[in-house]
Amino acid sequence: MEAHPPPPPPRQPEGCLVVAIRVPVRIVVLVLVVPVRMAWDVLVVTGRLLRDTALRPFGRFLRDVVLRPLGRALLWTGGVLVVRPLVALWRYAVVPAGQALSWLGTVLVVVPAVWLHRYVLTPARHAAGRLARAAVTGCAWVYARVLRPAGHGLTRLLIGAGAVLAALGTGGYTALAWLGRYLIAAPARRLYTWVLTPLGHAVAWCVRGLGRLLGLLATGIGLALYWTVRVLAVLPALALWRRVLVPAGRVLAVVARELGQALGHAWRIAGRISRAVGRALGTLLRWTVVEPVRWTYRTVLTPVGHLVRDGVLRPAAAGARAVGRIAREALASARDTVRQTRADVRRMLFGEPRRPAVAHRREPSARDTRTLGSSTTALTKD
Repeated sequence: MEAHPPPPPPRQPEGCLVVAIRVPVRIVVLVLVVPVRMAWDVLVVTGRLLRDTALRPFGRFLRDVVLRPLGRALLWTGGVLVVRPLVALWRYAVVPAGQALSWLGTVLVVVPAVWLHRYVLTPARHAAGRLARAAVTGCAWVYARVLRPAGHGLTRLLIGAGAVLAALGTGGYTALAWLGRYLIAAPARRLYTWVLTPLGHAVAWCVRGLGRLLGLLATGIGLALYWTVRVLAVLPALALWRRVLVPAGRVLAVVARELGQALGHAWRIAGRISRAVGRALGTLLRWTVVEPVRWTYRTVLTPVGHLVRDGVLRPAAAGARAVGRIAREALASARDTVRQTRADVRRMLFGEPRRPAVAHRREPSARDTRTLGSSTTALTKD
């Protein structure tokens, strides 16, 4: 079974803003890209011709004289038109905006926070510390001035009553017990019920009230700080993010995406336009220059060349070869005559040269070859 390609992902619906941005951007980019693509194709074709043909010295000359100065001029133009505006934008727009945002954050966040810490939180902390110290001092004073003397008095009273009861003896046990019950236990119970218990309740209520006061104070300070930070920092930052940065980012993303798609689309269209223009120019050049030159070469120059070759060049070459052969033979005969004359003169002046003596060899000469019946060695010689 054939594997079917996966279906393309569904395209999301596009708004009128995208379409309104896409059409003029593609038109402008196409108008700007077509000359660039055609110039690029011309440079590519020229570079291939210079690389693949015998025009490499011309290519080096073109590179050194035209392309390098042109590249430097383009680099200077890019620096003037792009780098310097970007540097000026960074120096005179982005940096002052950052400084203004920093000053605004300092004025709206840092200074109120420092003022709140210095004039609200620090005095509140000092007041809470003083109130806590006062509560501790009051409790210590109540313990030292009220509870401790009362306890000592009761202890002494009980000790005296015990001594009196011990002195009176067993006989007054019932009376003393009755007196102790109504004179000691009842007053002590009433003192505990009506003095110490309300006093303890009052101290506990004061402590609870102090705790609630501190809690309410901390809650109020926390709420005030929370709403201050929320109103002065969080809500403006959130509004800036939602109302300014997010829409601006979406618009910039749409513009960047459409610009990239427009560049690709324009580059492809410019390639087709450049290819069509190149083919048209090639066809025009072919029918106006190449075909006439080819027809002239085939119809006129080739027959004339053949006629010149067969009627002039070949007979001239044959005559030149014959003259050369005769000259070489004359030079060879002259060289032999000179050599013979020089030998005759040397013979007349110095006589015949001595011939070298022939040495007898143990090996047979080349004419008498060795056979099995000949004795040429020391063992078989007669």
